[in-house]
Amino acid sequence: MKETSAGVVLFRRSGGRVKFLLLHYPSGHWDFVKGKMEPGETARETALRETEEETGITDVRFLDGFEEQISYEFEHMGENIIKKVVLFLAETRTKSIKISHEHQGYLWCEYKKAEEKTTFDNAKRVLKMAAVQVTADAGPRAQD
Repeated sequence: MKETSAGVVLFRRSGGRVKFLLLHYPSGHWDFVKGKMEPGETARETALRETEEETGITDVRFLDGFEEQISYEFEHMGENIIKKVVLFLAETRTKSIKISHEHQGYLWCEYKKAEEKTTFDNAKRVLKMAAVQVTADAGPRAQD
């Protein structure tokens, strides 16, 4: 069975530093905001909805030109699932989040710590690309 999800590598600027948001999932891993696409949704609409549902954050500014895909397989209830996740990069001014029941915690951290905490190699690759893009972004800045 194939599934498609979408999500966001969310960051904020604080004291001249960039901090990325990681969510702690019940299975123990740390990863980005993401979730299954609903019928009729675009990937970006899913990313926005999941960001609000999982964190309460609504002030999101997408960075143009960043849309990465990762794929992986897993087994769920005896069925092999092939999952594709579309990830966007977005900035927020919000520091405090309202974590959903789907997660055990969250962490805002700079790239090095985010890279260490992120569990999966495909997510580490996307995080690295996001960090490069954030550094190159010359758009308006959200500050604490």
